[in-house]
Amino acid sequence: MEIFTEQIRKEHFLSRTDARVKIISSLMILVMVLSYRGIFFPFFVFVSGMGLCYKMKIPLKRFLLRFSEPLFIVSVVLILKLFFSGKETLFSFAWFGITVIGHSDGLMEGIRIACRIMGAVSIVAVLGFSTPFNEIMAGLSWMRVPRSFVEISMFAYRYIFLLFEDGMVIYNAQKNRLGYTKIRRGLNSFGVLAGSLTLKAFDNSHNTTVAMVQRGYDGTMPLLKQKPFRLAEVSLSVLVIAVMGIIWTR
Repeated sequence: MEIFTEQIRKEHFLSRTDARVKIISSLMILVMVLSYRGIFFPFFVFVSGMGLCYKMKIPLKRFLLRFSEPLFIVSVVLILKLFFSGKETLFSFAWFGITVIGHSDGLMEGIRIACRIMGAVSIVAVLGFSTPFNEIMAGLSWMRVPRSFVEISMFAYRYIFLLFEDGMVIYNAQKNRLGYTKIRRGLNSFGVLAGSLTLKAFDNSHNTTVAMVQRGYDGTMPLLKQKPFRLAEVSLSVLVIAVMGIIWTR
């Protein structure tokens, strides 16, 4: 469960900020990042996000785990753009009789896309590290996001931990019985693991539905009540967005 924990239980200035203010600010900065055509602004947002994560004292293991998948995607994008896009030759070499050509304009396009990806991911990471999941869902509900989406997300977030724990129990049992010593045995063990988790997911959904109906569930899940906005938080958010907008126009 620790691997997927969104909130780092530490007191800092962002943890005390209204989730609605953080969500709206994050969305506006995200739009700026995705619409910017250069490199500077997304890179600036990425560096700022890393600084906020450091300020919040995010553990290095959690930080690397969160950014491992985006870094892999960025690496793939850079390779594809370098070798399969562009017209200006940067370098070339022969490999087993095949001429491999790297393109400078393709590399620059890949860097632009990579900066957008990392800038966007840093925004989402800061929001996730500083805000509990239930507050994010309550904020989205206040923003009139479809209630069915919010409730399904809350159920999924709750039971993904149970499936993860069940999966680890099955995996450790298979590993102790040498279920992953060979490739073929490993694939068979993985198939059994996937099938078992699928059945457990159906069982958990059925048991949860029965239990909630018996407790009077009528299709509406109560969410956190929102407090009035605080002028200081709103003012600071407007100031940050204004500064980001000025940088974005450069």
